[in-house]
Amino acid sequence: MKKQILFLMIIGILCSCNKNNDDDINLKTEIIGNWKLTQMSGNFPNSETKGIEMEWQESYFLNANGTFKKYRERNGVITEASGTYNLVNSSTENLIEFVYQNQNEIIGSCYFGIPKEEMRFQSNNILFSNWEQCDGPSLKYEKIK
Repeated sequence: MKKQILFLMIIGILCSCNKNNDDDINLKTEIIGNWKLTQMSGNFPNSETKGIEMEWQESYFLNANGTFKKYRERNGVITEASGTYNLVNSSTENLIEFVYQNQNEIIGSCYFGIPKEEMRFQSNNILFSNWEQCDGPSLKYEKIK
């Protein structure tokens, strides 16, 4: 009887691990592609802007191999940065972490001197930057189909 219970517990653990791996694989597949900045707001009331009214236009392109490129167009000048991304699962939210190859002026982050950014998933096709946690603007990105 004890062996049967132990066997069932092992099967249960293996099945739950496989489900989590499947969920991670599905999320990784869903995030691949172009993510565009669609909304920004500051720390002041009525500071929300959208589309061409925003201070800059920006997008991330996520590749299947775990690399990304970020593009920002501001005042007719396009700046580019690149690096790798990782999915981070915490107990409260799912995050994506962008680690840049080099420091760059377009990195919006609370990690001063460390070339990385974090964003949280609101849904499978909406990301929010964590930059507002240290007085940066609130940035909303949507996956472009």
